Amino acid sequence: MDAEKNKLAVGGFLFFTEKDAGLARAEEQRIAYLEERIDYSSPESIRYIYEKTIHERLFRTPVGLRYLERLRGFLLSRPEIDPATVMEIPLYVTFDGELREHTSPARSRVAPSKKRDRDKEKERFTLSVILNVMLALAIVAMFVISFVSDQPNILNYERAITDKYASWEQELNQREQTIRDKERELKLNE
Repeated sequence: MDAEKNKLAVGGFLFFTEKDAGLARAEEQRIAYLEERIDYSSPESIRYIYEKTIHERLFRTPVGLRYLERLRGFLLSRPEIDPATVMEIPLYVTFDGELREHTSPARSRVAPSKKRDRDKEKERFTLSVILNVMLALAIVAMFVISFVSDQPNILNYERAITDKYASWEQELNQREQTIRDKERELKLNE
């Protein structure tokens, strides 16, 4: 149990999933990277970094948000910076645990109705049944065409080949008879 808690604990916060904890660890690495390169003697560069991280949503977990709060506090403590120009830190999580897709709260208020979902499912089911019936009719039609067709196929190849050889045999017998008749005529005329 303690090993599992250690996997989920990052920066003094205990996360619900390993994915969230991994995200917080990645944010810790970003914070360390920024801290190595940040110049606290230039409040404008701090403001640039602060605003850029907010716009790019680099920090979403409490670990990153705490860092943004520290930067914001630094900017507000500087006399050369007007507090009204310092951006506030947006939260992308509602407090019932759902992650927002967009920053617009109107999107979460407008949700598709369940009736529409049921109607869509009915339409899909009806379309599926119609397509399946059409495919079954097409298969039956193909078998009927194959069975009735004069061309040899897997269903009627034996009959077609037998008929073909029978017609050849009949034609050969007729030719033989014609030749015999001609031979008799020639012998009589001699």
